Amino acid sequence: MLASFSEFKFYQSFRIPVEEADDLRFLVQIERARGSNEYITDAKLIDISLTGFGFATAERISVGQELSISLQYKKHHMDLTGKVVRAFSQTLDDQKIIYGVEVEEEKSITKFLEHYIMGFSSERLKDCLIDSAIKERYTKATDGFEVFSLLLSLFKDITHFGDKEGFIESMLEEVIRILNAQRASLFLINPETNELEAVCALGIRKEQLKFDYRMGIAGSVFTTGVALNIDTVHDSTRFNEGFDKKFGFETKSIICHPIHNREDKIIGVIEVLNKRNEDRFTIEDEKTMKVLSLIFSSVFYNFTPMSDKSTIRRFSGPFDRKNALIGKVPHVASLRSTIMKLKDIEAPVLIYGEKGVGKSLYAKIIHVEGQRGLKPFEIIHCEDKDQTELEIALFGPDEKECKLITCKGGSIHLHEIWALSPKNQKRLVVILRDRHIPDTKFSMDVRIVASTTRDLGVLVANGQFDRELYEYLAKATVFIEPLRRRGDDFELLVDYFLKVECKKQGLLLKTFAPKLMEKLKKYDWPGNIKELKLSIERAVLYNPKAHVITDIDIQDSASPIVDISEKKRMFGDLPFVSDHTIALKDRLALIEREMIHAEIRRSNGNKSKAAKEMGISREALRKKLLMSTDILKSLNLSEDERIRFQKEDDEFANAA
Repeated sequence: MLASFSEFKFYQSFRIPVEEADDLRFLVQIERARGSNEYITDAKLIDISLTGFGFATAERISVGQELSISLQYKKHHMDLTGKVVRAFSQTLDDQKIIYGVEVEEEKSITKFLEHYIMGFSSERLKDCLIDSAIKERYTKATDGFEVFSLLLSLFKDITHFGDKEGFIESMLEEVIRILNAQRASLFLINPETNELEAVCALGIRKEQLKFDYRMGIAGSVFTTGVALNIDTVHDSTRFNEGFDKKFGFETKSIICHPIHNREDKIIGVIEVLNKRNEDRFTIEDEKTMKVLSLIFSSVFYNFTPMSDKSTIRRFSGPFDRKNALIGKVPHVASLRSTIMKLKDIEAPVLIYGEKGVGKSLYAKIIHVEGQRGLKPFEIIHCEDKDQTELEIALFGPDEKECKLITCKGGSIHLHEIWALSPKNQKRLVVILRDRHIPDTKFSMDVRIVASTTRDLGVLVANGQFDRELYEYLAKATVFIEPLRRRGDDFELLVDYFLKVECKKQGLLLKTFAPKLMEKLKKYDWPGNIKELKLSIERAVLYNPKAHVITDIDIQDSASPIVDISEKKRMFGDLPFVSDHTIALKDRLALIEREMIHAEIRRSNGNKSKAAKEMGISREALRKKLLMSTDILKSLNLSEDERIRFQKEDDEFANAA
């Protein structure tokens, strides 16, 4: 038995202080050399409990030493054999050491304690009762010394035996003994299979204990990080009854705690089952499990599994995940933190952001990593022009096509929720509120994740979106920034999409030349990450043989890699209108230049007529054109752009 666990058991027991006036006779004998026994003459009994005794002496005794003990209280006598499990002093300069002695004759001590306590005054009995019920630990300096001594013992055990065969099994045996339970198992994550696997289990072959990391009580504790103390008979739980049937067990109570590594990642759980003679584990057991989980965490301090196959975000390489949230800017770190907060709650989530920023990806990650991750994930496109199909997917009555029914236990992503008609908004809010599908016998068991490119708050204020539906959806709101505000993430995203596309096409990994990378960074990417992904795919297809891609046409060729129509839809066909590197004042001047040129052409080259049509003087028109020409000269234009703008200046300089 590990010394630290013997100490812990002794420490946790409720010890009744012994007073001088009790007339409790206490004798201790220690075995000396050559088999002779000697009394420890200065031994003073300090406390007594169901597990043993505490006494002080100036004698130096080794932990593990066996002692013969004699107790006499009035007519009641008891002879016992015990083993020293604790040794600590109350102060650093104290000459006397306090020893804790553990004994096994619990029935004898119980009977003796009954007679001893019956002799207490009512006041003392009341104090003992209060102490046992509500006394806080570590209230005195001496308690602090005792705790420190216990921690040192735990550290010593883990340091000396943590990597030795049988250590974990010995620890689990002590866990069962301390918590008075029937079974215990220790699970660690296997990122290759995405399963929790038993590294040690008492009463069953550990090879048989493996399951998806989201299943059962252990899976819930692993994914949420929240410890559970459950009575499976009376509590409403998601306990896997099939496990009991498979192995012939009957699980009545479970207490389960997460285990962390040095990076504070949850790497597994410790699960203890069936409190003996009680329906469930106690509050004291919960406190004990906190300490035990810390001990096991220290044993697996360096356990840091990683895998390319893992679907668990914290154990997978970011470039090999199907559902990857790539980036290092503070905003992305905040998004990751929000995933951990939102993935296991039942409340709906509203995701807001421009087109292509990754709202659908974020919704999928929320589902996959959450407690509903084993169930279906469905997308309903609310902007679908076929309203009949949309209404069937949302409201039925065909139960095989209504996704609110077929997606039972899973999550539904309402894509572009703003596009729902007012009639369907009102129908949907009734279903979400009542959790029941009208005209059917089915109740709704799905989690709603909605996304929108339009500000629903503004639409509500303008009377274009149902306020009750908005308030329901916006219980948890996530905003995803556009790519142009994530400059430091650009190269990471490019590397990721290059790797994915090259692997998909069966090509060696390609890279972009530094000058080309700078060229890509200067582009606005109005379609955000979705547009960047598509552009990288085109760049790889257009350059199948080049390992270093040195030059591609972004937008000014017959085969551009970016979606020109996307930019035109957002900003029109005006040059420089979306170039964020140019000051707003200068961009407005260049827009005016295009408008003036268009008006001159409409006036068949007559500048005076064009100025009159625009409500300005001919001189003002001339100054605006000169100003815009000076701005163009200050820009770092390509040769083609410079020639094109020069031709325009020459054309309109000759106009009347």
